[in-house]
Amino acid sequence: MRYRPSRRSRTTAQAAVAFMVLAGLNAPAVIGFAEAKYHAYEINKPGYKAAYGHWGVADMPAEYQLNSIHAALLPTGKVLLIAGSGNNIKLFKGGSFKSTVWDPVKNTFRKIATPKDMFCAGHSQLPDGKLLIAGGTARYEVLKGDVKRAGGAMLVKNEDPDHARTFPKGTVFVSPGGKKYVAQFPVRVPAAKKTVNKKHGKTIVTVTANQARVYVEAPEDGTQGITDTSAQYGIQGLKGKDRDNFYGLANKLGMDKKDFQGIREAYEFDPWTEKYVKVDAMSEARWYPTLVSLADGKVLAVSGLDDIGQVVPGRNEIFDPKTRKWSKAATRYFPTYPSLFLLQGGDRVFYSGSNAGYGPADDGRIPGVWNLKTNRFTQVPGLKAPRILETSSSVLLPPAQDQKVMVLGGGGVGESRKSTARTAIVDLKAAKPSYAAGPELSEPTRYLNSVIMPDDTVFTTGGSRDYRGRSASNILKAQFYNPATNTFTPAAAPTVGRNYHTEALLLPDGRVAVFGSDSLFGDKDNTVPGTFEQRVEVYTPPYLYRASRPEIHGGPTEVARGGSATFMTASASRIRTARLIHPGSATHVTDVDQRSIALNVKRANGRITVSVPKDSSLVPSGWYLLYVTDRHHTPSKGVWVRVR
Repeated sequence: MRYRPSRRSRTTAQAAVAFMVLAGLNAPAVIGFAEAKYHAYEINKPGYKAAYGHWGVADMPAEYQLNSIHAALLPTGKVLLIAGSGNNIKLFKGGSFKSTVWDPVKNTFRKIATPKDMFCAGHSQLPDGKLLIAGGTARYEVLKGDVKRAGGAMLVKNEDPDHARTFPKGTVFVSPGGKKYVAQFPVRVPAAKKTVNKKHGKTIVTVTANQARVYVEAPEDGTQGITDTSAQYGIQGLKGKDRDNFYGLANKLGMDKKDFQGIREAYEFDPWTEKYVKVDAMSEARWYPTLVSLADGKVLAVSGLDDIGQVVPGRNEIFDPKTRKWSKAATRYFPTYPSLFLLQGGDRVFYSGSNAGYGPADDGRIPGVWNLKTNRFTQVPGLKAPRILETSSSVLLPPAQDQKVMVLGGGGVGESRKSTARTAIVDLKAAKPSYAAGPELSEPTRYLNSVIMPDDTVFTTGGSRDYRGRSASNILKAQFYNPATNTFTPAAAPTVGRNYHTEALLLPDGRVAVFGSDSLFGDKDNTVPGTFEQRVEVYTPPYLYRASRPEIHGGPTEVARGGSATFMTASASRIRTARLIHPGSATHVTDVDQRSIALNVKRANGRITVSVPKDSSLVPSGWYLLYVTDRHHTPSKGVWVRVR
């Protein structure tokens, strides 16, 4: 009898034939699908997680998503994400500025009213736990071919010693030939300086004009607004003595490229009320500035693009959180977002050479130690590939007492395709500090994020080989650097590519959260515009897959420098180390706030006592996370402690 397949058998056979035909036609896709499935199986095995850790994407509802440009861990355990206009000129022109607070424990989100465009501002943690944010965006860049109106800097002079004056946005300046230019921002001009001296019995009064600067533009499109000669400009609407006392001076007003422009405004973010509070404005407008905490609790602000789009020429300033006002600091020029680290034992900061870009290729790029009191700058030599430091990562290696700084990767100036796998380490306690080569990264990398971990390692992740991930060059790799062995070990690979506008923070529970990324293009051929990465990816390190973690509780929330604090624990005999880790405040792969301080530990039944160093340049006042680790380097959850 001849066999006759059933309907079900025929269907199955036909499906198998169809699958084999499709598989033959699409072998790479089928193989790729199988490989992806197998990879997902492998990375979720307990043994793999215990060896390499694991990545997961946080579920952020659409209404809270934003282009994260800045990220800061707050003493409440929450994370403040600031976008401002988020590199979106439509949002900028519409005045739509965004911030979100994320609770990584509850995975909840809250929108925050954002008063100014804090896109590309600077920020630093203050001693009372508030976050200082200074600067931001007054104007987006306009490339040369897109410039429609002539414009540039106008110096507004005041020869009246008795009155200051504020001129509003829209003030019109008129040249002797009748050309008009309009102020794009309000400008306040201080009163002239008046000195009275007596000579040979006569009273001599000298008046020196004061001045302020404002960006102006021609009122109409076209080349007719261009002027290449210096001139004095009258101010439309002034009469009598005011017409003589107040006037403008300008040189070239042209149609060349217009860079980003900064703002002077500064705010404190209160973690407990979750509101921005305005403080005194800076004397200089700043876009891409670095803010770094000092030993006395004040904050140093350096660099940035000013109100006409030029790098601030070395005019630095200091914020006093007690008065909420700014004062002048030592003069020193740096390119934008320089990485500066407070050093132990005095009024010195170290410039690692890392920066985020704007400024001449040969000015302010050399690493060195800067004394803020004497304004002396001592260069630090020995760095391989010193011209490939832009968008590099820098970190004060743990523990901070060792006073070693590491620089990792980096790229060439501007939109250069150059990048490097170089790492280098400098011992700043040496008599003559000099960089020495460290172990190389697995491939040339820029925009690498570096995070200090509770077990004295540094976790590094992401980056790209080319400028802003161009040519699909994002690097899906992560690794740990161990300062004790001077080696890298691999970690689980992230699933989300990260380059420009990326931040990474250590969370209180020992995980690492990574935010942002702003690829220039969305394809390998660089033909499709890139989109901003809004997903938040969280890395769980291998130590969180171990059997148990040490625990501490019941201690004080405040401790004095030079003092001690006692905590209850059932793990006293297991505990080997204690570290105070300052919460991170990251932007543009720059986080100068994070540092890890080693504490002395005394153990007893059911408790431990930790001692805090007395040096305020090693342990600046503020909120810290206290972690303890056992002999397997497994850390506890972080406990918030305020150091006064």
